[in-house]
Amino acid sequence: MSTHGPVLPIWSCGGCDLPWPCLTRKRELRAEYADAPVSLALYLGSYLVQAAEDMPWAPAGALHHRFIGWTRQTTAPQRPSTATVPAEPDRDSRR
Repeated sequence: MSTHGPVLPIWSCGGCDLPWPCLTRKRELRAEYADAPVSLALYLGSYLVQAAEDMPWAPAGALHHRFIGWTRQTTAPQRPSTATVPAEPDRDSRR
């Protein structure tokens, strides 16, 4: 169990007193949810809702970035998609 849990209702880190989730907790969460990024986003989304209720003065965009936005950032290069898009039929064949 991490000592870097949220201190409510101010949402600071219990381990380092930085805004939660702190860098340490983000690393821990990435490792815990390495094979389940959607589950991580859902988990943090529930915290986002709770934090928005506790901090109604905080801008929604800032809270989103703080709780969920970082989950899509990766350090490894992304491989290009191999998905193909079907060709659009030409105008003559649509008549």
